[in-house]
Amino acid sequence: MARYKLIIEYDGAPFRGWQIQADQVSVQGALTAAVERLTGEKVLVQGAGRTDAGVHARGQVAHVDLAREWPTDTVRDALNAHLRPDPVAVLSAERVGDDFNARMSAVKRHYLYRIINRRADLTLDAGHAWRIPRPLDVDAMHEAAQRLVGKHDFTTFRSTECQAKSPVKTLDELNVVRDGEHVHVITSARSFLHNQVRSMVGSLAAVGDGKWTADDLSAALAARDRTACGQVAPPDGLYLMRVDYP
Repeated sequence: MARYKLIIEYDGAPFRGWQIQADQVSVQGALTAAVERLTGEKVLVQGAGRTDAGVHARGQVAHVDLAREWPTDTVRDALNAHLRPDPVAVLSAERVGDDFNARMSAVKRHYLYRIINRRADLTLDAGHAWRIPRPLDVDAMHEAAQRLVGKHDFTTFRSTECQAKSPVKTLDELNVVRDGEHVHVITSARSFLHNQVRSMVGSLAAVGDGKWTADDLSAALAARDRTACGQVAPPDGLYLMRVDYP
């Protein structure tokens, strides 16, 4: 048995998310089917993060166990051939030891949320960013974001369907930066709750819009109540950028 680490890029728009679901198109399902077409084996490709419907990835990590050893370039290129025309690409394949687990071995996950702050509709970025037509105060957003950094109970910012055993997470980074009309929310942590990033971004957008203050954001966090959360940002702008391992 040979284990391979895969780094994967995908456009999440046509998928119901990463995880295989009955009668739904998923990224995991597309990859698992590609492995079967290549090897004839029915083995599950296991990912580092279960991205939601419509969420994208530039650096998702997965592992898969194959019955025999293949050249890594062959694994990458053959899987890509079998994935077409799905918008999923295996960027690299690496032979790893049996102790590597894409999900359990991860020590940090990095996400980017893209906002385009302009009046005009999106064309090239439609489905890949959140357009907010009202001017955003990015400095206020960044200042408020620092209230969420550190170890907190993030009940307010997690989905009611979240299956995590505890709402307590340690947020290592939450930065908001502007580059022209592009506003980037950059965040990293060992792990995130279901919908946590999108929930935080939506509430930060309320700060940037002048509807909330940094104190309002702190109060929402302290409430530990999902109803205290602001708007949940759409999935279009969220990207899993990188996963770190020891």
